[in-house]
Amino acid sequence: MIYQKLGETGCKVSRVGLGTWAMGGDFWGSVTEQQAIATVRSALDRGINLVDTAPAYGKGRAERLVGRAIQGRRDEVVLATKIGLVWEGGMRHCLAPETLAGQLEASLMRLQVETVDLLQIHWPDPQTPLEDTLTELERLQRAGKFRYLGVSNFDLPLLQEALSKGSVVSVQNEYSLLCRAPEALMPLCEREGVTLMGYGSLAGGMLTGKYRGMPEERYDRRVKFYPYFKQPHLGRALRTVEALEKAARERGVLPAQMAIAWTLAHQHTVALAGAKTPEQVRSNAKAAELTLSAAEMDGLISFPDE
Repeated sequence: MIYQKLGETGCKVSRVGLGTWAMGGDFWGSVTEQQAIATVRSALDRGINLVDTAPAYGKGRAERLVGRAIQGRRDEVVLATKIGLVWEGGMRHCLAPETLAGQLEASLMRLQVETVDLLQIHWPDPQTPLEDTLTELERLQRAGKFRYLGVSNFDLPLLQEALSKGSVVSVQNEYSLLCRAPEALMPLCEREGVTLMGYGSLAGGMLTGKYRGMPEERYDRRVKFYPYFKQPHLGRALRTVEALEKAARERGVLPAQMAIAWTLAHQHTVALAGAKTPEQVRSNAKAAELTLSAAEMDGLISFPDE
């Protein structure tokens, strides 16, 4: 595994991280507790030390499973979770300062830890001034509840605002061959020493080559988040998959590994790749050491929609 600094801190994170949304069991089809725990532990065995979760993943289920999986191995983990999505008859954004301590304490209890390494604002809350949120989070940070602060799903102006008002070490946005919007953030991230964590590096599994349309499992709802499984985006996605499969055959690797390696070719970038089995996480880990040529990089650039 290859590691890099988290922002400008002394903390080193694996360039491939484990995303745990699938372990929530509410969006990605079924996954047993045994599978989820084995997957987290397999990631640690492979040198993946960045484990990213959130209260919103299965209404806390993913956090609970991660907490169980890392028992006895806490010192091997850079543990990242999020704040700002609450379930009250439905999921809503809430970064009101008076709610943050309670949200974070609930996560710490589910994770069975006293502090998390990276706490991230999950989504912006347009009803709450960002400065108010950051002020309260700084208080919680000083109290030892978390080590570093990150943001997620922030556009360029909001990231600039966050950096002007607080110490932010990372930004986590969707980034893959099918979603390149975060490239607009890269110059700022490089100047300010902010790590870009790209989630969805496999575009919800589309870039593995496994799918040619909608997932068949009854309880798989990833299509509600990722648009690539149906038109008008499916055609572009499938052309990208075909290019990945061709390039992967030529290199003797898997399409998923090529897709992850493509995101890692960009400086200051970490790829968060979800997994539901130890086999998947072992495959994803290998992508960290795969270097693509300029020609391969260019050949995999997303095709335009028809």
